[in-house]
Amino acid sequence: MLAIDQLRAAVAELSDRCHREAATATFFEDHTVPLVEDNVATFAVLAEADAVYLRHRINAWPDDLELTRIPGTDLWFLTIELEWGSRVEYQFEIRRNGQWWRFNDPYNPRLARSPVGDCSVCGGPGYAVPDWATFRAETDPGQLVDLQVHSSAQGRDNRITVYLPARFETSMPYPLLVVHDGGDYLDYASMKLVLDNLIHDKKLAKIIVAFTHPGERLTEYPDNPDHAQWITRELLPRLEKEFPLLAAPSGRCLMGTSFGAVAALSTAVRFADVYGSLLLQSGSFLYSDPAVWHGEGVTVFDPVVRFIDRYRAAPVRAVDRAFISCGAYEDLVDANRAMLPVFRSTGMKINYVESRDGHSWESWRDQLGPGLCWLFPGDGGE
Repeated sequence: MLAIDQLRAAVAELSDRCHREAATATFFEDHTVPLVEDNVATFAVLAEADAVYLRHRINAWPDDLELTRIPGTDLWFLTIELEWGSRVEYQFEIRRNGQWWRFNDPYNPRLARSPVGDCSVCGGPGYAVPDWATFRAETDPGQLVDLQVHSSAQGRDNRITVYLPARFETSMPYPLLVVHDGGDYLDYASMKLVLDNLIHDKKLAKIIVAFTHPGERLTEYPDNPDHAQWITRELLPRLEKEFPLLAAPSGRCLMGTSFGAVAALSTAVRFADVYGSLLLQSGSFLYSDPAVWHGEGVTVFDPVVRFIDRYRAAPVRAVDRAFISCGAYEDLVDANRAMLPVFRSTGMKINYVESRDGHSWESWRDQLGPGLCWLFPGDGGE
């Protein structure tokens, strides 16, 4: 019997409201919520409400997951099965007297941060934050250096944050990784910490990483020629002048997530002789097919759809290798799966990984280790 069912049975035997309230309070004192028992997760919250919903971004779940109230109490609960290794970001929404509020789980200290706000996190059976994504005092840290680089193509100065590995030496050449939405990767995907740990463990070769900070990303990223010009003809030469970099495609990688993955791919396509690898996470690879794109009238995606349509019609071997990851619970997963044979048809070597997760920064963090170590393996192996 699940713990919540034991509580329901116990409460049913209590006629005094004070005793029922004490029983529900004890439930939260005795258990960490969400409570995962085998493969069943119990979400629970105390709320004076007409209705309570679990809000999430899991494509396999109904949009309206309504919690059930234990009669005679203010405790609302929902039990749902979780897959092995899954990870869920969620919030509660309560409705009362025609009004509604959405908030994080007040009993769960685990939060995932993002540019649009925090969410509570539930780890399914078998899920754990990777060791290399947690702080370790023994790890030798790299350093971050900020640059201002002018772009004539974009008509502005751009901020670049450069990661230099621990024990950086000017006498040896390093591979270069250029990261779209670099500030978000640093802030929300713990990417400096990930780099430090993987390099310390010798699972990742020592690399230099250029974290870019975009202007209007929804305009600049989808196959924008000025963006590709900025990255390849302006940023890359500046970095090669400032730092000891491998002057060959095999030492250059472009990376991005969502719209940033489209920017990385389109830049590599426009300059197919410059880059050797790509790291693409949850790419917004939407194209003109009702199975993957239902957003007619959402004009922000129009240039993406046009670019992917053209690419699918005439695929280009943009790089030698690409690591591609996507969450199995994302709406974008079908589009990413559909692109794999297109990429492989060009002769590119593709390593594709799906996680039981959604469109989130911690999901992308969790795939940084496999992706980076496959593209730039260290002496210690994977």
